Amino acid sequence: MGPDPQPFLSSGRNIMALNTSLPVLIVDDYQTMLRIIRNLLKQIGFTDVDEAKDGSEALGKLKEKKYGLVISDWNMAPMTGFELLQKVRADAELNALPFIMITAEAKTENVVAAKQAGVNNYIVKPFNADTLRSKIAAVLGE
Repeated sequence: MGPDPQPFLSSGRNIMALNTSLPVLIVDDYQTMLRIIRNLLKQIGFTDVDEAKDGSEALGKLKEKKYGLVISDWNMAPMTGFELLQKVRADAELNALPFIMITAEAKTENVVAAKQAGVNNYIVKPFNADTLRSKIAAVLGE
């Protein structure tokens, strides 16, 4: 086979090995966004991806299956991604779960609130597979 012809991301950084076998839960109340995130995760190599339409549904799924990562939209009803994050961090069984928040607004107060609530990383829409991959790599520490 020979060496990988593309060992670097477009940013020039070395591609780190990600454990893409980890189950991922994506949470968004917008079906199109769920599809976009699922496709980006697939490009990166993640195949075990489940979806939830809001924070309440996500909490139910988090109780049923052990996930390696949650990627949640901020703006959802009835339970927002921020409220979901707070509930995950308050739950002894889930509080160490890596959590990435996606938002359309990069408001400083939102970023600060999410960090204080224990978010692991933050992505502002729109984003591509490279951005998602680098945020996941930063969160999973690989």
